[in-house]
Amino acid sequence: MQYWLIKSEPTTYSIDDLQRLTQDHWEGVRNYQARNFMRDEMKVGDLALFYHSNTTPPGVVGVAKVCREAHPDFTAWDPESKYFDPKSSPDNPRWMMVDVEFVEKFPRLISLEELRDYPELEAMVLLQKGSRLSVQRATKEEFTFIRKLGLC
Repeated sequence: MQYWLIKSEPTTYSIDDLQRLTQDHWEGVRNYQARNFMRDEMKVGDLALFYHSNTTPPGVVGVAKVCREAHPDFTAWDPESKYFDPKSSPDNPRWMMVDVEFVEKFPRLISLEELRDYPELEAMVLLQKGSRLSVQRATKEEFTFIRKLGLC
């Protein structure tokens, strides 16, 4: 099993949206490295910290689980979608998505500022300068530590 951190702006798609739907596509990723993580490495059963970005404060709010491995992101083919990419097509898909299911919502948000306070997390990709990927790796130790914080 692998561990991840997935980011979404809560005004676009929040942990509450995933909880309400129970499972959904993780669509709209338009970064090649994040796409490659989903396409090549995310497997059914992998766990992901759900992170609310571009909000005040940003932070980890819960856990999701990969329930379907990578498949073409069909939103890239829809001219009405904000994720439309005219260079992508069903015959030659450029973008991928996985499906995730709701696992749990933390009773509290663990803010980015709080995460920076723990030496146990100093090597975490999220906390590195310039780290902006919407899908990124986390170690089992980072995942476990943050989950314990969230459930307190």
